[in-house]
Amino acid sequence: MKFKSEFLNEIKERGFIYQHTEIENLDNIISKNKISGYIGFDITSDSLHVGSLIQLMLLHWLDFYDHQSIALVGGGTTLIGDPSGKDKTRKILTKKQIDKNKNNIEKTFSRFINLNNNSLIINNYDWLSNLNYIDFLREFGSKITLNKMLTFDSVRSRLDREQPLTILEFNYMLLQAYDFLHLNKNYDCILQMGGSDQWGNILSGVDLIKKINNKNAYGITSPLITNNDGSKMGKTADGAIWLNKDKISSLDFFQFWRNVNDNDVSKFLYLFTKLPLKEIVKLSTLKNEEINEAKKILAYEVTKIVRGKEDADEALQIANNIFNSNIIDERLPNISEKKLNLQDEFFTIVDAIEKLNLAKSRSEIKRLIKSDGVRINDELYKNSNLSLKEYSDLKEIKISVGKKKIGILKIL
Repeated sequence: MKFKSEFLNEIKERGFIYQHTEIENLDNIISKNKISGYIGFDITSDSLHVGSLIQLMLLHWLDFYDHQSIALVGGGTTLIGDPSGKDKTRKILTKKQIDKNKNNIEKTFSRFINLNNNSLIINNYDWLSNLNYIDFLREFGSKITLNKMLTFDSVRSRLDREQPLTILEFNYMLLQAYDFLHLNKNYDCILQMGGSDQWGNILSGVDLIKKINNKNAYGITSPLITNNDGSKMGKTADGAIWLNKDKISSLDFFQFWRNVNDNDVSKFLYLFTKLPLKEIVKLSTLKNEEINEAKKILAYEVTKIVRGKEDADEALQIANNIFNSNIIDERLPNISEKKLNLQDEFFTIVDAIEKLNLAKSRSEIKRLIKSDGVRINDELYKNSNLSLKEYSDLKEIKISVGKKKIGILKIL
């Protein structure tokens, strides 16, 4: 289906559209008028991760075509917690923790939407905190039925697995629907977008606007991007790929994209870069060894969007030095240690990796060594006594942990 709207055509061709409500009507409106649309973001951490990147790119394209993008930070709803896609109740954060997270996350949005034009960052705590619960229930509680809520996958899957679902979490759907209503009344916002796990919440908002404001509103969801094991992208227990620079270096961020599965390269180029579609079509034809060039372009383009051109240039240069030219780059994480400590075996490979912050714990380091996950100067480290004595006459050594993490030990 070809849309009249440039925005809808862009996101359709790039693979953003999974579910939608009355999209033909939305197309008629958006092709003739500038609209306002929003996406809500949880602030349960002090940084977003790559699992939020598809939503940030949706906001970007809406803004790019001169519509108003609203990034709604959930200062109010985070106090409750969204049950969508969760096996258990979320940890309840304090207002102070949420405010700290909000301030850090807001910096990310400016890389995706033009806050100097008409796009906005809004905090739903501003209106949710002032609600009178009795009045809220009287006015809106009767408009959203439990019967309908129980049909949504986000609720039904929890109940099917006999996982607890609290009254607190049930209220989340009411509050998110109210958010859409509030934005519709105050900002003429007619579109809510989100991941497919938000479909039920979005429909509730669309219905509430029809019943209260007697207006049409619309919803679009994007497909959930998953890891190879089926878990949500960016939400692995062992290593979330954060968007904020203070959580993960730009080189490690770059390398994450450089090492994605071959089968994901084309899809990620469409979703997570701003490259012209014709260029992506050409890159998508690369196979075997040639696909590494497409991966480099993917890594560079995503890093440029999230971290800026300077960081992307630096990450590319360091990666080329390490992997193509075999040059030890001084900008890698590095530490110094006395030669004598290596010779007397007071300072081991475990100490070096721990100080370089290349693994989470000493026990993890030992497991990595046993499973051939550690290299020194590109050779497998196999010493069962964990010694670095044989390297003590070198000036510096490169320590690689897994495929992505590298550090330098300088020997004094």
